[in-house]
Amino acid sequence: MDKQWKWQWKTFVVATKVPGLWKRKEGGHLVRARILDPTTGAMREIKKVLPNADEAEAFLWLRDEKARIKRGLVLIETPKTRFCDFSVSLLERKIVKGKIRSARGRERWRHTLTHLIAGTMGVAGFGNFFVDQIRANHIEEWQVGIARLITAGEYSPVTANGWLAILKVILKAAKRELGLATNPSEETEAFDTSTYTPYTEEQPNSLVTDEAQKFLACMYEQYPQHYAMTFVGIALGLRPSTLRPLRRSGPTPDILWSDCVILVRRSHTLGQEIMDKPKTGLRQRITVPAEIIDVLRWHVETQLETPEQEASDLLFPREDGGLRTESCLTKAFNVVGQLVGLKKRFTPSGMRRTFNDLARAANVESIVTKSISGHQTDRMKEHYSTVSPVEQRESIGRMLKLVKTDRPASSTASGAPGGAPIPASGAPTTTAAS
Repeated sequence: MDKQWKWQWKTFVVATKVPGLWKRKEGGHLVRARILDPTTGAMREIKKVLPNADEAEAFLWLRDEKARIKRGLVLIETPKTRFCDFSVSLLERKIVKGKIRSARGRERWRHTLTHLIAGTMGVAGFGNFFVDQIRANHIEEWQVGIARLITAGEYSPVTANGWLAILKVILKAAKRELGLATNPSEETEAFDTSTYTPYTEEQPNSLVTDEAQKFLACMYEQYPQHYAMTFVGIALGLRPSTLRPLRRSGPTPDILWSDCVILVRRSHTLGQEIMDKPKTGLRQRITVPAEIIDVLRWHVETQLETPEQEASDLLFPREDGGLRTESCLTKAFNVVGQLVGLKKRFTPSGMRRTFNDLARAANVESIVTKSISGHQTDRMKEHYSTVSPVEQRESIGRMLKLVKTDRPASSTASGAPGGAPIPASGAPTTTAAS
């Protein structure tokens, strides 16, 4: 008997002996059934074209799908989303939701995505990968390539770990949002930083007491417009990003002149955008000595020269009244460092390290130091500190006073106990027979 094809569901089909299975004129089968979905309590339609399935295969598919729905599971086909599209979309959504508030944070994400999508100096990125097809071995291959660039001195492991951290955030979100079975980056280890030392004995990015005095005096002479910001940065250990947006006046001033108080509650990174919280989110109220307030008054009275600066609420405005740039102190620090004869590089971020070192030299209690600088843990306070040779020598000397004993002392300029000279070569001396 001839099959009676009929046009249904946008294709020609004919019923089979199996309920829910329809044979297609073009080949394959179409399955259709209704079943109660326990997750919603409503009837759910199953309908799918299986263009290459025979009757037995179509029946098995329908049976398995019914079983999945009865168990409360739904078969969801993973959308074919490329890494480039998903990562850019994720960034946009994070910005809209306020998850990335600072301009610097957004810039960091955009900069990182260019490396993760397009690749870096011959190391291929993930841009064209379908997110659900990224595997652990793909990440491992990328890491090996980046490791070679680190070894060649092109990038620091800290920078590479920043990229890896954002890659992990992206793939974690992909697993959650796209219903992926695994996150291929979960077991990925960070790049090794054990041999990376941004601050060394030769380059501590910190000033000792006499260096700080000379540096501030020279800054006053050469760049008076930057003296007050530098003075407060060293005196309080505040980040340049929290100094630039300080307001001296207006509806919400940060300098409470009569109370000798500085409020740290804003942050600035790029452009003219101010974030209404510091980098760490910790808002501070710092009571300062009158000396600091006097320096700030001098700055306002003598260094705000243009009408735009005088009209601005900012404490350290640039000539047009706006926020100074992230690099506003760079040139001044370089020039002053050369003029005072520093044998090391000292940058604006070093003001924070210098504060910790000077506070320790002044025997300021650790809890007080942290309340001023905003460091929330001893670990971070120590990270921003450099112990000087003088501190070590004097500290050891104070300890030795606790165990007073008769110790051998040198009786000659050469320093050898008992008056015996120390030969230049370090070899023992001999006495010739008379």
